[in-house]
Amino acid sequence: MSHISDMLRDVPIPKLLPVRQLFDRNHIEDIAAAVQSELNRQDIIDAIRPGMTVAITAGSRGVANLALVIKETVSFLKAHGACPFVIPAMGSHGGSTAEGQLAVIREYGVTPEYVGCPVRATMEVVPIASLDDGTPVYINRLAAEADGIVSLNRIKAHTAFRGRFESGVMKMMAIGLGCQKGAETCHRQGILHLGPNVERFSLKIWEHAPILFGVGLIENAYDQTALIRVMNRREIPEVEPELLRIAKEKMAHLKFPKVDVLIVDYIGKDISGEGMDPNIAGRWIVPTIQGGIDAQRIGILDITDETLGNVVGLGMADVCSARVVSKMSRENTYPNSLTSTVTSLCKIPMYFDGHRDTIRAAIKMVPGVAPEDVTMIRIRSTLDMDVIQVSENLLPYVSDPNGIEILGEAKELLFNEEGDLF
Repeated sequence: MSHISDMLRDVPIPKLLPVRQLFDRNHIEDIAAAVQSELNRQDIIDAIRPGMTVAITAGSRGVANLALVIKETVSFLKAHGACPFVIPAMGSHGGSTAEGQLAVIREYGVTPEYVGCPVRATMEVVPIASLDDGTPVYINRLAAEADGIVSLNRIKAHTAFRGRFESGVMKMMAIGLGCQKGAETCHRQGILHLGPNVERFSLKIWEHAPILFGVGLIENAYDQTALIRVMNRREIPEVEPELLRIAKEKMAHLKFPKVDVLIVDYIGKDISGEGMDPNIAGRWIVPTIQGGIDAQRIGILDITDETLGNVVGLGMADVCSARVVSKMSRENTYPNSLTSTVTSLCKIPMYFDGHRDTIRAAIKMVPGVAPEDVTMIRIRSTLDMDVIQVSENLLPYVSDPNGIEILGEAKELLFNEEGDLF
């Protein structure tokens, strides 16, 4: 046993009991029918000319039903004589390479065979406009060369700024279609200017690019598609702020005001732009933004396979397991900070051999609280807010009025010989 493990050996880990957080479960059952219903509006049909090429955006997030929604959009465009193709639109993600971005959307099922059209990628951009101060505005060359563009994205609260447009159809234009160069230009003034810049850049692209229409998706707290809204070109900047308001109302959250230790099993780019959503985890790269649980210490145990070694957001944690560090890909992680200029996202926190020592370290380093009195919450990821585990001393918050119900008895966490959770 190492000296570090010896220091942690006697730190008690509390028993945890499973509880269910109750949120609005309303969602769309027939996704294909809902997409076609939204698309089959005369103003949308009128935007399509037979023979025109149309680029459809596919982002890097784990959006519910993304491949299916794209497939139905492709089917609609082809039915009206257009020649659609899909492009990865994700700024610097996927290691800032065309191949890497194709690999990301392939993980989500966005393949030519499934969606029914070519899937093309490039990191080449062309200037399409300039801001009032002369700053160039770039978009993906394939999109710029197309006769039309469909901006398709999930609409939700952003993880680093607040504004009229956060994550959604408009940001997809500014950051997604901007590829690495466009995203870097938008981020260049720093994170505090990102919100206003996303609006300025996206409005310029909306004005000068051949945007046909937007497809906005909203999910409920269980990551199910709750609303699909197709917006004609004119409607996009007018309607999206209202859709953002609805999306924020439907967001999942931890129904506890604060906790000493928050343990997160998995982070990843497929989960959130910050690896773990700060709207839930409460850790923000911008000090002026608040929200999420107030956690004194956060520990991360693993990363998803889908994130392809991108550990952006790891720097928001206090501790992590050595497994996380061993899976890190600098090639897929560092381009995010090199583009955004935010260094903290890619930093590596203290890391420990095995899950048990990682959890014990988080408990030991809670200031002002005896280890045996520490409150603790364990979640699978910030996308999984339904069933979570909480320590017994959080029972006063577990009640029907708070929308939380007990699912079983408190039990000790079980670890294998290597100190990892079963």
